[in-house]
Amino acid sequence: MTVENPQHHYWQGAFVDDAEAGRRLAGLPAAVEAALATPLETETLLAACDALGAALRDSAHPVHARLAAHLPEGEDVSVLAELGAFFSREELTRKLRCELGGTAPQRLGRPDAKETVYEAWVPVGLVAHIAPGNAVTVAPLSVVEGLLAGNVNVLKTSSADTLLAQHLLAELAALDPTGAIAERVIVLRFPSSRQDWLGLMCAPADVVAVWGGEAAVEGVAAHVPPGCRLVEWGHKISFAYLTRDAAQDATVLDALASDVCLHEQQACSSPQVVYLDTEDHDEVFAFAERFAAVLAGMPAPVRQDEPGPAEEAELTTTELMARLEEHLGLTRVFAAPDGSCRVLADTRAALTASPLHRSVWVKPLPRKQLIATLRPMRRYLQTAGIAGGTADVAELSRTALAAGVTRVTPVGGMLGSYPGEPHDGVYALQRYSRRVAVQADARFTTTACLDDLARTAEFPPPTGPLLDKAAVQELNRQVDERDAELYFRSGGSTGTPALSLFSYDDYDTQMHAAARGLLAAGYDPKHDRTANLFYCGGMYGGFISFFSILERLGGVQMPMAAGPDHRATAEMLVEYEVDTLFGMPSYLWQLLHEQADLLRAYGGIRKIFYGGEHFTEEQRRTLTETFGIECIRSITYGSTDLGPLGYQCTGSSGSVHHLHADLHTLEILHPEEDRPLEPGETGRLVFTTRARRGQNLDRYVIGDLGRAVTGPCPCGSRSPRFELLGRLGDVMRVATYFLNHRRFVAIAEEDCRYRGELQVVLSNDGTRERLTVRVETTGGAEPAAVRGALLAGYAELRSAVEEKLLDLAVEAVDGAEFVRTATSGKLRAVVDERR
Repeated sequence: MTVENPQHHYWQGAFVDDAEAGRRLAGLPAAVEAALATPLETETLLAACDALGAALRDSAHPVHARLAAHLPEGEDVSVLAELGAFFSREELTRKLRCELGGTAPQRLGRPDAKETVYEAWVPVGLVAHIAPGNAVTVAPLSVVEGLLAGNVNVLKTSSADTLLAQHLLAELAALDPTGAIAERVIVLRFPSSRQDWLGLMCAPADVVAVWGGEAAVEGVAAHVPPGCRLVEWGHKISFAYLTRDAAQDATVLDALASDVCLHEQQACSSPQVVYLDTEDHDEVFAFAERFAAVLAGMPAPVRQDEPGPAEEAELTTTELMARLEEHLGLTRVFAAPDGSCRVLADTRAALTASPLHRSVWVKPLPRKQLIATLRPMRRYLQTAGIAGGTADVAELSRTALAAGVTRVTPVGGMLGSYPGEPHDGVYALQRYSRRVAVQADARFTTTACLDDLARTAEFPPPTGPLLDKAAVQELNRQVDERDAELYFRSGGSTGTPALSLFSYDDYDTQMHAAARGLLAAGYDPKHDRTANLFYCGGMYGGFISFFSILERLGGVQMPMAAGPDHRATAEMLVEYEVDTLFGMPSYLWQLLHEQADLLRAYGGIRKIFYGGEHFTEEQRRTLTETFGIECIRSITYGSTDLGPLGYQCTGSSGSVHHLHADLHTLEILHPEEDRPLEPGETGRLVFTTRARRGQNLDRYVIGDLGRAVTGPCPCGSRSPRFELLGRLGDVMRVATYFLNHRRFVAIAEEDCRYRGELQVVLSNDGTRERLTVRVETTGGAEPAAVRGALLAGYAELRSAVEEKLLDLAVEAVDGAEFVRTATSGKLRAVVDERR
């Protein structure tokens, strides 16, 4: 007869039996080295965790049913929903921000933009997790924390445990198409008596995390090699502390009883002792009697977790010893007749562990003696629930923390928590990470992230339907109010201004990304003196965003904003020795030309970073030759709803940008069909954002045309490049022909050396359509010459005119007469007045 050898170990994507697990354990160091060779992208993990979390919260999902089958006997299935909440993208991104400072902590960035020093949180390597046998959620959550830090993880579960951890982590790994998660997860199920296996899993570890009491820690500590970090997640003791007034408050007693009964004191944050701010023993006994009555009136446990024989013995022994000491005047016992709860009043202040199951000590402890009494037990202290006046809470909180407590809460909230809360006084992710630094020389001045020179961030391919602006506006109406913290309206250059909503976390992530892009474009926060001349007001985000970007870079800023008084603006530029301008091309062009004499005489402006529009090549030439501008680059390419999408580097020219690949995925699709194009072909730019807590903007057709730029970039960045080739709205259907505004600009510039702005106005007089090209009087080209060049160089336009389907006119106007959007000041390239 063959004896089955169950496959109750999960090893890097496969379930294996004891024999195979033993063989693989011997080669654990090599397996770890191979796994660490390929980084785990944080976004890959977040996407998989979020998908698993959604499945765990859906009782009808097949994954939920599969995992429910592995729950311990008697365990409520609601524990899966609790796990699902932790696995959500919202919770994990908040945890990453709180503990490691951002959602991409492993990327080598510049914490101080003025220095070429790069820092990051990187994995320690291998984390060995020794899970307890009495907490079903601890094992998988501990591994996910190790994964968030990028580590390889080997987990030991008890031989008495079910296979929930193995199967849950296997489901997580199955949701990762890259296989990187599976490479970082090993789950072994064996008894602690199997010391050879325990030694093999701890020997190559960089961190050993132990969940349990002192005995568990001691049993593992012997296997921890020198230099390995031992992280103890041991049992802790918590207490409540009541001032005299609070001890008389019935609502405080009700709240305290709730803390005692919630989870039947099985949580480390459950109160085991109630301290009173008094030296009067009679007060202690009187309070204990009142509180015992409140505790006895609490509802029976929802889940009947009956104490085991050992726990029953401890309850009985503790109560009997307290009753014996009543004869010495030291204690009094107030127990419910049915044994459901007991309050043990003790005149001695020393911290004493409770036998749990609704058993509470009540002791006197004047606040002046709090530190001396509790500090000897500081290794075991966790939560202090404090009740009193506001001044009392402030004073007692500081005193309790000095005594060794790691968290203070109101009474009634001792078992509560908040997202990102440290555990036992530390952040777990920092314990599982190393803070590293790379110091570089001046060659790296424009390199904001060192990783960009080595590799490109890789995300799961986008899926699902395409979204247009109307669909995104509908998604905005569905945003959770917790994520709708910042409201922006678009400039409205292509239609009605649209609303965009952001959480502050998302906004911060995007401003840091845009700041990195500005460094790549040649902005120098150490020396540049910048005038922020973007438009402000009307909920438009231009000025505010670039104020935030400069703030994060630590750059010198004159927040002037775009204003109609060009003389006053120019005078301030001179007075404050500004050498760098931020703004819209159309505004900067007007400012420089209207105040040309003053600004040329000043001669101090060296750099222009522009956004929202583009300078033509002739305009760039004029700015360089006439005003001595040395650097003219895009400040960013982005949109109000998606944020920064691309950035220019010192090796970029024209409309070529690098993708913010740590934020977005870019597809370039056929103009009329949902299919990708070959590199170099012009198509619709479709973005999927990867760093938004509040919204999932997947496959958003932003309305711009472009093409992929292949080959290495001179700046060395591996981030993909693309060239902007106008907007879909710049293509107009006129007299049966499709005409492109960019062609009008290119012909006027190349054939007539025109260097100003150009606007197309479409109208209809009832008999035929009329196309009027507006050029600037100061643009250096006569209207007749521009008209002739357009007819000669644009075949479709010439045909429409010759077929008498269209009247063509070119008129020269003052730049102030161009139609612009009221909010952003952008030039409206095409003004359609047809009815």
